[in-house]
Amino acid sequence: MRRIISALLFSISSTLALAQAAQPLQLAEGAPDRYIVAPGDTLWSIASKFLKDPYRWADLWKLNADEIKNPQRIYPGQVISLEKGAGQPRLKLATINVPRREYVESMVKEIPAIEPQVIEPFLSEPRVIDANGFDNAPRIVAIEGNRVLSGSGDTIYTTEVKDQHKLWQIFRPGKALVDPDTGDTLGVEAVFLGNARQTGSGVPASFKIGISRMEILTNDRLLPAPRQDVPSYIPRPPEKKITGRVLSIYAGVNFSGPQSIVTINRGKNDGLELGHVLAADVAGISIPNRFEGIRTDYKLPDSRNGLVYVFRVYDRISYALVMNAVQPVAVGDTVHTP
Repeated sequence: MRRIISALLFSISSTLALAQAAQPLQLAEGAPDRYIVAPGDTLWSIASKFLKDPYRWADLWKLNADEIKNPQRIYPGQVISLEKGAGQPRLKLATINVPRREYVESMVKEIPAIEPQVIEPFLSEPRVIDANGFDNAPRIVAIEGNRVLSGSGDTIYTTEVKDQHKLWQIFRPGKALVDPDTGDTLGVEAVFLGNARQTGSGVPASFKIGISRMEILTNDRLLPAPRQDVPSYIPRPPEKKITGRVLSIYAGVNFSGPQSIVTINRGKNDGLELGHVLAADVAGISIPNRFEGIRTDYKLPDSRNGLVYVFRVYDRISYALVMNAVQPVAVGDTVHTP
């Protein structure tokens, strides 16, 4: 009997998922029949020209899972044409003949999924560290001239450095990221202070500070700089139902808008991947109502606010870029599969 019930539940959930996926695509108002890709375009910006829901870009291209994770290359100068025949609309790349040039020009790169200049700093700067993640990291013990503060161009001295890396980053432990649903501490958000290169080994080891974003103090920590890879995954919704909340907004503010970075309490363990798009809702507020001397509090439902694009994923936490929002996105707002 248990197997029968499980099979029925699986069948129902699969039917609902297929029904959602089978919803017809809605073209954006004034969607062009053809569009010439221009330098500076992104998959998201082009998707917004054709679709009301840009996250369904893969559906419009009729891509399979492998093509989504290894996206079709689209370059400036190519022509995208929209076919509106029988069935759902679809896109295709038109072939054009480019005149041969006698001069040397730089190679044209494929367009990215989202604006790289917006997220490139955040591919290395924001970090989520385990509670004990700084325990073995080199710690600043002194600053040249026996000063209290240091900045760009200064030399700092640290505890023993066990590993050799070309570039290091300087962090200060920030606030703990606590899951509002479970109360679990998911990690500590490290505050990026600057970067440095090692100039001397031994104990203490010496480093020269390159760029500094904030004043650097003794007891701040150094971690190896990660490789910066701009994700090129095609924007798409998760294949399963995922619901989470905004834990924090980068730079310590309480509200954010388009092109800002938010941290959410879901990650790889929950099925999130690079390129996933989530809907962001405004948390419904509580409204008191008094009638005939009796007060009743009503919790208003959450309402759709905008979309966020996941560009960096940890096991239990992810960073996402706010793509659009009607109202400011706030800590505590809900994000979910659109």
